[in-house]
Amino acid sequence: MNTLPAKETATIDPIKFRRALGNFATGVTIMTAQSATGEKVGVTANSFNSVSLDPALILWSIDKNSSSFHVFEQATHFAVNILSGSQIELSNKFSRRNIDKYEGTSYREGVGSVPILDHCSAVFECERHQIIEGGDHWIIIGKVVDFHDEGRSPLVYHQGAYSGVTPHPLLQVKDTVEPTADSVGEMHHGHLYRNVCYLMSRAFKFYQNDYIPKQLVTGFRTSEARLLLVLGSGTSSSKADLPRDIAMPMREVEQSAAILAKEGLLTEQNGFYLLTEKGKKTAHYLFDIADSHQNDVFEKYPESEKEIFIKILMDIAGVV
Repeated sequence: MNTLPAKETATIDPIKFRRALGNFATGVTIMTAQSATGEKVGVTANSFNSVSLDPALILWSIDKNSSSFHVFEQATHFAVNILSGSQIELSNKFSRRNIDKYEGTSYREGVGSVPILDHCSAVFECERHQIIEGGDHWIIIGKVVDFHDEGRSPLVYHQGAYSGVTPHPLLQVKDTVEPTADSVGEMHHGHLYRNVCYLMSRAFKFYQNDYIPKQLVTGFRTSEARLLLVLGSGTSSSKADLPRDIAMPMREVEQSAAILAKEGLLTEQNGFYLLTEKGKKTAHYLFDIADSHQNDVFEKYPESEKEIFIKILMDIAGVV
């Protein structure tokens, strides 16, 4: 009997593997716990998942090198705080190291003295059920003993950047009450196209439909391109400002920077990311793509109207 030779196991590049995993959009959570001696910890994580409905079990994973693991390992309870769309800064705060994450943070204590963060989309209070080894992470399984559904729109994480939830354009919202055609016309005729939120969302979608593919052709993911553009524009004074300017947590900023550094596009010096000459040329190339697309979109408008539009966007975005 002929036997096939054993297939060699391919070497997995950790950075490329993480980038591929980033195609799976997730929510964003902050896992919190408190030890018997009062030591509070919290970590930003997107590894949260449900395990069982009966009994109600959930899981998440934490890096074995995390300085917070000893508290999660010893505490009787922990909480899964699912962040709402307004909590990007909180996500960034709890992803940092060597700071007091609870200073200035609004929270209350739940079962087992676990910190429960305010203004989340939902919270699950869990009893520590089991800890399983999983490669370079510990998989922590919790038994849900209480939960709070606040109904806020959740924060979303995709390809190394924060995002939000919007209805898919192929879905049609069904009315709970069937109004007559005449009443709809009387109440809402033309109203949707005067709604700024709707118009901005739709405009952003159509703008990106043509722009993002042009950017992706360069071989850079959205997070990497954003980092290059921000550094190329000089709007961020230090590494600490980047999560705000790029709308990404610090760990993703650092991972994107590591990829760009590996390609010789940037260096880190005294808390600053600096573009190399190759990085500056690449950023210039990305700006050319962005400017070219912008010019195509605004070609039919006078320059004065374009400047007014940009000023309004800057005011709404809070850009000084």
